[in-house]
Amino acid sequence: MKLLLSPASPYARKVWLAAAELGLQDRIEVANASASPVAGNPELSALNPLGKIPVLIREDGPALYDSRVIVDYLDGLTPRRLCPAEGEARWRVQTLHAAADGLLDAALLARYEEALRPEPLRWADWRRGQGEKIRRVLDLFEATDLKAGDDARICDIAAACALGYLDFRFAAEPWRDGRPRLAAFFEAFTRRPAWAQSDPARTS
Repeated sequence: MKLLLSPASPYARKVWLAAAELGLQDRIEVANASASPVAGNPELSALNPLGKIPVLIREDGPALYDSRVIVDYLDGLTPRRLCPAEGEARWRVQTLHAAADGLLDAALLARYEEALRPEPLRWADWRRGQGEKIRRVLDLFEATDLKAGDDARICDIAAACALGYLDFRFAAEPWRDGRPRLAAFFEAFTRRPAWAQSDPARTS
């Protein structure tokens, strides 16, 4: 398998960490692919019409996207499950996974507003709205029993990637303030071996 990614992408980091937790790194070749919301990449768009990363190229089927589809596919390749196969526990994990991705969606929109939109056209209310979404998810995670050990689930991996992205792109915003449980979870998760290997500050 071949995984197209950008080292700075938190969604790609989530897929890579999921592969690491499942012991699949040796079966996946990693290749950098540039993606931008304002500039197309023909090679990438031929595999994913949205022109987004990550994309997983398989030998026995069409390419897979987005990150949630890819990790669900990887989760079926080994006995170790990052998400329960059925029942209420599955929907709980999937819902928390969606919340983490939603935090990332809001953070990326805020990042694009600051980094890509010309300053005279920036919309302060839009930026505040994205910030409110981020804060609500952070508060949800503070009240959630997230796992940072060998029993980590895909929702825990996604939450850690979201927090890592906030540190990476919004380091001046103190998301840890008033959220001691979430800060402790993140500190514990960052001690996992694969975390440092996927650090965008090191690989980008």
